[in-house]
Amino acid sequence: MSTSDKPWGGRFGTSTAQLMERFNASIGFDCRLMEVDIAGSCAYARTLTRAGLLTADECAQIIDGLEKVRDEMREPSYEFADHLEDIHMAVETRLTELIGPVGGKLHTGRSRNDQVNLDERLYLRTAIAATVGRIRQLQQVLVDFAADHTETILPGYTHLQQAQPILLAHYALSLFWALDRDAQRLTDAADRADVLPLGSGALAGSAFPLDRSFMAQELGFSRVSPNSLDAVSDRDYFLEALSALSITIIHLSRYCEDIILWSSAEFGFVELDDAYSTGSSMMPQKKNPDSLELVRGKSGRIVGGLVSLLMTMKGLGLTYGKDLQEDKEPVFDAFDTIDDCLDVFTAAWATMKVNVDRMESSIDAGALATDLADYLVRKGVPFRESHHIIGQIVRSILDEKRLLTDLTAEDLHNFDPHFEADAVECLDLRQSLAARNLPGGTGPEAIQDQLKAARVVLTDADISPH
Repeated sequence: MSTSDKPWGGRFGTSTAQLMERFNASIGFDCRLMEVDIAGSCAYARTLTRAGLLTADECAQIIDGLEKVRDEMREPSYEFADHLEDIHMAVETRLTELIGPVGGKLHTGRSRNDQVNLDERLYLRTAIAATVGRIRQLQQVLVDFAADHTETILPGYTHLQQAQPILLAHYALSLFWALDRDAQRLTDAADRADVLPLGSGALAGSAFPLDRSFMAQELGFSRVSPNSLDAVSDRDYFLEALSALSITIIHLSRYCEDIILWSSAEFGFVELDDAYSTGSSMMPQKKNPDSLELVRGKSGRIVGGLVSLLMTMKGLGLTYGKDLQEDKEPVFDAFDTIDDCLDVFTAAWATMKVNVDRMESSIDAGALATDLADYLVRKGVPFRESHHIIGQIVRSILDEKRLLTDLTAEDLHNFDPHFEADAVECLDLRQSLAARNLPGGTGPEAIQDQLKAARVVLTDADISPH
């Protein structure tokens, strides 16, 4: 296509270099905005008609033509050529080919600057809804899993060292609440993106009497942008979405790390289903947790997309620069990646087997040391003093190659007279858990309260508990 054939070609005397055609084109990736671009154009045609800039017949021709363009472009075999630059020009060019010069009236008072901003917001609405739906499905799996493991005990860790016993249900619900924040962040981002930019033109607003409130209603926006400069410059909605997705994938990655460790022979707490594992090309005995390793590995792509767009925006003055063409690929890739990761992680968690006995038997007796310190506190000993006393006990039994749970009431009393006969009850795992029934704790009663609260969240999100 010569420069004179382009919608903006009147100013130019020579054709764009073929290299520049390829370098300038975004049609290879923004073609996925086709549906929302056409939806926006249909609403815009109706707005032009209300403003007296199109006749009713012209509006009908344009909308009918746009529907035909949409049907054509939905076909997998449809080819988007580089010389069309972007989805906006591709749609407009094909529309004009189908209905003639009246197609050229559609862009009246509109710029690709406010058009692409609109398309991105419409895309984001759908993408966020789909991702939040996947998050809710994972949360449902976690609630079901927690309900099945309200009596399963495992060692809790800090610094990758055994710390205190916890319930497996408590662990599963910890991810539930992290994901709930993720869903809230995405929903908040969608709320802030719920602003119609169309009518902002290239930067100064349209010179025609466009009914922006009508356009907002037609396209499902709750409000219109208050400033045309800000509207066409704004990419906060993408940055917020990428930030929220980055936090989500980091959450998944951290839990992947735990489960990968737990599936090793050294831990043996869980076994991933064969469907979400792979083997070794050399070692026939291997069963690798590649599903979770890939989720963990793909976190860099999403975080990298956030950093990429932040750097694109950093030095960009108002209002529009072609730099902003770089905003779409990281966002498209981030949503594609997070959706795949959520699907895989959900399936891997739902199908993994838990070795309940191995979890409980692996708990080091020293994990109950804090319970002994708490016992002394209840007897009036200051915590720092009780901490020191229990530390001395631990040091002594290590030297003697004994376990904390080997100690008798008499042994404990010999270490400190505040220990009475009931002190040995502190050296029982379930006694330790029962002492932690405060809200948010790992005690059995607290877990039931958590489960009730989690089910309320899912009910409010229109996901019915099983």
